Amino acid sequence: MDSFKPRLLLDKLTFSETSKTESEAEWELLLRQAYASDTLARLSAFSHQFKLFTIPQYAESHFVSADKYWLSQKRIVAWELFNLVKVFEQLRIPLILLKGTAYSAAGLNAGLGRIFSDIDILVPKQSLHVVKEALKWSGWFPDSLNRYDQYYYERWMHEMPPMHHIQRGTSLDVHHNIVPQTCALCPDASLLLDAAVRVPNTDYWTLSREDMVLHSATHLFWGGEFDHGLRDLSDLDLLLREFSQSDAEFWSRLLNRAGVLGLGQPLFYALRYTAKLLATPVPETVLSQAERYAPSMAKTRIMDFLFCRVLLPFHPSCADKWTGLARWSLYVRSHWLKMPWYLLLPHLLIKAWMRIVEKESSPKIG
Repeated sequence: MDSFKPRLLLDKLTFSETSKTESEAEWELLLRQAYASDTLARLSAFSHQFKLFTIPQYAESHFVSADKYWLSQKRIVAWELFNLVKVFEQLRIPLILLKGTAYSAAGLNAGLGRIFSDIDILVPKQSLHVVKEALKWSGWFPDSLNRYDQYYYERWMHEMPPMHHIQRGTSLDVHHNIVPQTCALCPDASLLLDAAVRVPNTDYWTLSREDMVLHSATHLFWGGEFDHGLRDLSDLDLLLREFSQSDAEFWSRLLNRAGVLGLGQPLFYALRYTAKLLATPVPETVLSQAERYAPSMAKTRIMDFLFCRVLLPFHPSCADKWTGLARWSLYVRSHWLKMPWYLLLPHLLIKAWMRIVEKESSPKIG
């Protein structure tokens, strides 16, 4: 059984040059933690781009493989963006990229070694229909959904049902906001769209720097799945480091923007846990100012108990007896945050009934 070593991978993802992994057994465990957390290609970038540690020869092949996969994915995404740009040019709507796609396309450090499964874009809600129809003509079709799920997406969600290209099989998520419309934290999407910035020398756009951080924070701390929690926390760490180092006014604008968009609490968590787990150099004055968005002291301690477990590498060597409870609690919390109880309870009952009906109606074999 693996020994409990939650800091093994975390220390490699910080910008500390004192991080050492001497034994072959430790490197073997580190590789398994990185594979499980989808951070192996990022570790390679930390070694080769930032020269923070040296990879031993016996482990090099794993990192070479991860690099090749990441570069292959970058080429695939570049081709998809080339084709999407043509669609959006005809519509005269800016192609605004989100999350991993944006980090990669904008050449940010958070795009180094960043693996993602789909392309995420943001469009005005009033343009959803024309965007959907234009994408169909280019080979993108939404997943087939039953009537209730289709209604649920259209009425409550912040995105269209996932789309897949009929020939290439790539995935596309078309958002009109960054959280569901039923979420109490749902910001005014027009503010995000108006502040979007064009990536130099390209035909696509991203959210502003502050909005990019706030979206990443909200996605991580208001979501309920943490299989890639450490990867997403590392995204935030890299965004905060890069933006604050090149812009002396970044911290004050970020704090103010969180207030404007109503996303102060996700920002508080982002600053708190990047500093705690990845030693992100957040100034003490910024941490202190962010406390105006903090929940009560009792709730903060509970969140420490939960997040300081689920944001560790997704591997048995980083789990204790409370990790399972922490994951389940935050999964339940995510549903509670996304929908008020008078919508959530009927939704859960309908979904439970639909699963029973589908199970009973499925053909019996044997």
